[in-house]
Amino acid sequence: MIYLDYQATTPLAPEAMAAMAPWMTDNFANPHAAHVPGRAAKAAVEAARAAVAALMPDGGTVSFTSGATEALNWAIKGSAGPIVTLASEHAAVLDTVAAAARHGREVRVVPVGPGGLIDLNAAREAIRPGTALVAAMLVNNEIGTIQPIEAIADLAHATGARMLCDAVQGFGREIVPDGCDLVAVSAHKIHGPKGIGALWIRDGIELEPLLHGGGQEPGGRSGTLSPALCAGFGAAARIAKQRFGADRAHVAQLFRAAHQALGSAGWTLNGSLEERYPGNLNMHLVGLDVARLMSQLRDIAFSAGSACASGSGRPSHVLKAIGLTDAEARSSIRLGFGRYTTEEELLAAIQHIDSAARAQQVAA
Repeated sequence: MIYLDYQATTPLAPEAMAAMAPWMTDNFANPHAAHVPGRAAKAAVEAARAAVAALMPDGGTVSFTSGATEALNWAIKGSAGPIVTLASEHAAVLDTVAAAARHGREVRVVPVGPGGLIDLNAAREAIRPGTALVAAMLVNNEIGTIQPIEAIADLAHATGARMLCDAVQGFGREIVPDGCDLVAVSAHKIHGPKGIGALWIRDGIELEPLLHGGGQEPGGRSGTLSPALCAGFGAAARIAKQRFGADRAHVAQLFRAAHQALGSAGWTLNGSLEERYPGNLNMHLVGLDVARLMSQLRDIAFSAGSACASGSGRPSHVLKAIGLTDAEARSSIRLGFGRYTTEEELLAAIQHIDSAARAQQVAA
């Protein structure tokens, strides 16, 4: 199996597995307990918190959550007032603001251009005085586009609004901009375990709790933490920081090779070529039946779009937002690669993908 779906999830790093193991066997204490084993578990949680915070801007606190979806819901539902967001955001943002709109909250959605980038003039018109929260994704999960978060944050702050950044796909791979006030991240996108994420909250910002109970986490998030998941997240964050340059150089080389191979075969890139995270390659081939392609290539794990929307039958809202037709959106594939992907296996997979796609055209 060749795994090319890094945007959906990443392989668990050996270092993360090793960090988790002790907390799943003998060291099973509740980290919120006052006895000696509880304090040891608490120390492991705090060490992980510091490791995650080391990839964030200064002047804030990391609160662990069950994942980025909870973190984004908390940031949005825990605030009040008008919201501005982008048409290409993840469903965890778009569905949450839609729910807020049904409860009477004003929501303005800013379009993006053909490359997936926000039009700052359109953003300026939407982010007007009285706006409470602006939500934008650092790296798009479907097409890899990197938004100008710092510029968007400047517009938000000029009106007194907070800047929420969905940094799930960029955390540990891109620098999280200093202008953010709230940042949502997830462990399993950086070779950590599933089931844990975090919301970074800038000092001085208060949110209404999403979950009520013991208020164990900074910011008031309630629930018993898993020291094992926290330790795995912390280890993954430490490795991401240590390998930041090496990982980035590796995926950049993979992108160059893969883009050249598919581009020379007639595939068209979706999203900006320049302003993108290189571990994401989203391309389309006119007339391609992606569902059939995926069923034919069961030894290659790749995607037709967001894993969160797979099986819906609808064309990607992100690809539609950048101007693709329904047919073009449905003929698009997303290849995600990273630390453990070799160039040899990536190019072998691309050869199989392109050959199967050409066979479809001949059969048609």
